[in-house]
Amino acid sequence: MTQHLTAETFNTEVMNSSEPVLVDFYATWCGPCKMMAPVIEELAEELKGEAKIFKVDIDKAQELARRYSIMSVPTFMIFKDGEVKDQVLGAVPKQQLADKIKNS
Repeated sequence: MTQHLTAETFNTEVMNSSEPVLVDFYATWCGPCKMMAPVIEELAEELKGEAKIFKVDIDKAQELARRYSIMSVPTFMIFKDGEVKDQVLGAVPKQQLADKIKNS
């Protein structure tokens, strides 16, 4: 099960991580987000030990959504060593996300 982040846990889990981190910025009311949820869960299982995968509900963590200028959901951001390395907007194939994580 993918962990959910808050503004309080974001720095510890994402900014201080030495391994790649995929953050799924989503909303509960978003159709494409719901469609991507099982894909994100599969990625979390497949990449266990290689990368961390977290979810951020933009309605509950508005500060984080503002900080990263999230204008549409889902938005997937890939962080490494505290920096945004890549970003993907919208529903995309699982392999596309996996490749971006591995290449970060």
